Parts: sequence; structure tokens; C-alpha cells
Amino acid sequence: MNTQHVIDVRENGYAVIRGFLNKDEVADLRRESEAVYAEGLKHHATYRNKNLYFEVVNDPGNISRTVPQAHWFSWINPVFEQYRRSQKIFEVLAPLLGPDIKQIANQLHWKASGGKYTYYRMHQDVRFRNRPELFANLDRYSLNLGLALNRQDASNGALKVVPGHHKRGYLGLAEDGDGIMVGSTEQGAELKAVGIDPSEVVQLEMEPGDLAIWTLFTIHGSGPNVSNEPRILLIDNYVRAEDSPERGEWAFRDGRSVPLGDEPEICKYEALRENPGPFYVEERWTDEAKASQQVAS
Repeated sequence: MNTQHVIDVRENGYAVIRGFLNKDEVADLRRESEAVYAEGLKHHATYRNKNLYFEVVNDPGNISRTVPQAHWFSWINPVFEQYRRSQKIFEVLAPLLGPDIKQIANQLHWKASGGKYTYYRMHQDVRFRNRPELFANLDRYSLNLGLALNRQDASNGALKVVPGHHKRGYLGLAEDGDGIMVGSTEQGAELKAVGIDPSEVVQLEMEPGDLAIWTLFTIHGSGPNVSNEPRILLIDNYVRAEDSPERGEWAFRDGRSVPLGDEPEICKYEALRENPGPFYVEERWTDEAKASQQVAS
């Protein structure tokens, strides 16, 4: 495989590998993503069972129950379990992370047409992982891989990135307490406040099977879905194993693919051992939930 992505990630904070999966390969994953979504819709509210997690929201935008995201569905879907530790993934990661690689995140993101909560404010993912006692070298040895499972552009809320600013460290974007899916979609003033000209933002356009790569310090977000089509993005986060000794599932050990074990390891859900579930979660981040809490108080 051409290693131009290594140069691009280090210099710009992101890269896009066109045609990473062929038509048949991406069609298989698209079909499996629909099965995962259908599984999520079986639940009336957000649901957790160990690391498996379905976020379920009653979206006032399209007046329907939606599943904006699912986590660690590879525990229930063998196709995604094989993909996360496939040889193609290793060939992308090895030049950047080496032969021993763990996985922290395994996520599917859906943006339903017409939904209210279908955008992500510009932010840096390191804000969710800034624990030096657990993770080291997050600026260089932790990477997100985003696989497009359908055509993605500005109309359905494709990924947007700001090249180069990953080298500046953490800039504190979207830390006003509203979260990254609530608030104004117009963020020009927020970017200017940290010394970024909004014209620097790059809107990605991706065909099914294209793979985006970005670091935890890369400034990124995405606009709302104003199209008639969904946006379906598979996001997996990997780290160099020596930098995450106590967190993550093995993906590759000495270059060899490692399947999931009998029980999950702690990845992002810190209460896995003491409160594994299954249970339902009351969402508190939406405008509607916040209004309801204010009325109740």
C-alpha cells in the first residue's frame, strides 16, 4: 500500500485513502450496519450491556426514534469483528503505530435525514482521553479511522477538518458546557477565538469505501444532514499498545490479528467491572432533556 497517508497524517493531521475497500467489501459492511441499526431500534431508550452501547434518541427534527451511534457492536457482529483486525487495517496502521496495536473505540455513526442532532461542533478528541495515567503519546500514537459506508459530502454532514493545527496541542474548543451536538452549527467565532481562520476548514467528500484518518489532536466536526440521504460512518480508534497498557482490546500483537476474548476489556466505559449491565440510560444532553430537568427542579 502507498504510505502517503503517513506523511499526510503527520504533516496535516489527517489523510484520506481513496478506494480503501472495494465495492463488494463496503457493500457487506453497509448491510451489516443496517443490521446493527435495527438491533439498536429494538430498544426504547439508550442501552448498555458491557461495552456494547446503543444511543437511542427521540429526535424532534424528524419526529422519530433514531440511533445516532453504537459502540462495540463487534461483540455481536462477526463481520465487523473481522474487519476491525483485518490485514488491510494493519497495513494502514503499522507504519504509524508499529506491530502491537490496541483498539479503544469501535463506533458506528448515523445521521438521519431531517434530524435535529445531526452535526458535531468543531473539537479535538483528546478531550475525551486526556488521562496521562492511562494513555501516553496521544499526540502521535493514537489514530481514528473513519470508513465511509455511503456517499458523504456537505449536504449529509460529512467530516470537516482543519489541517495543521494538531501540532498546537489542545485548544479547548466546544468546552462551554453544551457538548458537541448541542448549540449553534455556526462556529466561525469559536475558531477565530483560538486563532483559526474559518476559511482553513476543509470539507471532505468521500465515496463508499474511502477511509479518513485523523489524530486525537486534529480539529474536526461535521455539519447537519440537510439531504434526503443518511450519513453512515464507521469509526475505529487504535493506539500503540505500549502507550495503553491498561485500556483497550488487542487488535494486533506482533503483527498478528487478535480476536476478541471471552470478556471485554475496559476501553472507554470506566464502570465496566462494577456496573456491566445490561441497563438503560436516561439521556441528559439534548435540549429537550435539559428543559425537562429544569421543569422538574
